Amino acid sequence: MTLVTLKDVLQPALANGHAVAGLVTLGWEDMRAYVAAAEAENCPVILQAGPSCREHTPLPILGKMFRHLAEGASVPVVAHLDHGYSAEDCRIAIDSGFTSVMFDGSRTPLQQNIDDTGDIVEMAHAAGVSCEGEIGFVGYSGGENSAGTDPEEAAKFARDTGVDAMAISVGNVHLQQDKEGGLDEPRIRAIEAVTEVPLVIHGGSGVPLEQRTRLARGSKICKFNIGTELRMAFGTALREAVNSDPDRFDRVSILKETHDPVVAAARRVLQGFR
Repeated sequence: MTLVTLKDVLQPALANGHAVAGLVTLGWEDMRAYVAAAEAENCPVILQAGPSCREHTPLPILGKMFRHLAEGASVPVVAHLDHGYSAEDCRIAIDSGFTSVMFDGSRTPLQQNIDDTGDIVEMAHAAGVSCEGEIGFVGYSGGENSAGTDPEEAAKFARDTGVDAMAISVGNVHLQQDKEGGLDEPRIRAIEAVTEVPLVIHGGSGVPLEQRTRLARGSKICKFNIGTELRMAFGTALREAVNSDPDRFDRVSILKETHDPVVAAARRVLQGFR
């Protein structure tokens, strides 16, 4: 069994100059492909269940799916709750066998975020589970704007909460389909100068590939969340499978054709963080 915590994979990444991919899952087909890609690249992978995934499949089921894949995998696999918005979200994930939870209090005032995140950290650590927090709201493409992380607030947040990983807002945006943006590297350097906690980039699909690799190798950013570009690869493969024969109706045979393209796309992502 290769089920591990977030701390188990991020501390070696911090020490050795690489990053680990947090791959956003929506169902069995993509999570299975992500593990296959990680095995092909011989690297760890973080399977992430975000809010949209949880709307479709209950957390206790997702926990069993993640753990089943981890038990058969030849590489370390983290079962991670992405964007838990309450203590109850995190508690259910822990009870469901997740090895890592991310509590998102980034919309709340600093002290409330620290207090709430600290409570989640205490609960998670008591269960042998890692905890990621977020300081500085990361917005959405075409929606809410990001609020950049203040370095001094990040230092206080990391120190007072005891998080195992800290998500920051440095020009990254969720659900961005192109890679024309880029991260605010001076802000990243200012944040990493005042903390030893592994840093996390949400909305990693919008980060240029060259910058991903360079920061993975030369900064304290140890985790990039990647979702949109892999969803796009899945959608393209599914569309081609359906359109190839209008008379097809068997969902299993159709979905099987998404596997190889998503594995290939995930392998390209994983290669960029080493």
